[in-house]
Amino acid sequence: MTPCARCAGTVAPDGHCWDCGLAQSDFRAHVESIVDGAAFVTDRGLRRAVNADAVVLTAVGEWTVGVVCDGVSLSARPERAAQVAAEAGAATLVKGLAADTLPETALTDSVAHAARAVTALAGGPSTLGVAPAATYVAAVVGPQGLWAAGVGDSRAYWLPDEGPGVLLTEDDTGEHDALTAWLGADAPDPHPLLRSHRPPGPGRVLLCTDGLTRYLADPADLRTAAGTGDSLHAASALVAHALTNGGHDNVTAALIPFRPPSP
Repeated sequence: MTPCARCAGTVAPDGHCWDCGLAQSDFRAHVESIVDGAAFVTDRGLRRAVNADAVVLTAVGEWTVGVVCDGVSLSARPERAAQVAAEAGAATLVKGLAADTLPETALTDSVAHAARAVTALAGGPSTLGVAPAATYVAAVVGPQGLWAAGVGDSRAYWLPDEGPGVLLTEDDTGEHDALTAWLGADAPDPHPLLRSHRPPGPGRVLLCTDGLTRYLADPADLRTAAGTGDSLHAASALVAHALTNGGHDNVTAALIPFRPPSP
């Protein structure tokens, strides 16, 4: 963890120093990571002071787990809400899959656990209306296929090496693209749409926030922009496309490769 720029103290998840309170100007401005062939890139964008996107990528047994969350900008501490949701959801997925829980059940449990974690940040009913809030999308990928679930407008896509891609999630949005579902103390009970897919050939699962899909929403366009490089280069290319075309919001792309088992 990068120490405070002023006092070398510990930097909190909201980008402020625990010891002296200084806001770290470049905290999580751009983060890249690789986990067992999967990778993510998240960037603050060109118009935001704080990166309120959060990602967790991890592996458990034969599974690769990815969770991407986007803090709702009009809520309190959106960057903290996203980080808490991503960490809580991923931990629940890892625990469930390690215990041989069905992927569908593990995903449902992960949404519920993440929702409770974000709700707890509100600190009581007096803060309702400005409570921390975040969207949520998660995927688990194993030798037999892939499973995804989402709440809000962060998305999961299947991008095959050959053939048409597909959007695996549905946005919870209404008029003027306003969110109709999210995680937080003032949110309705989450009812995530679960999707499974058993592809016949190789490809990648993409998890992303709306900072990317406002510029690239069609699966074919996403696959073209990602290119044919490894997961990190592909995620970097997607984020770079969003930044080149305006970078109005935080932008995150996480890619998890899928390879079908040999006959």
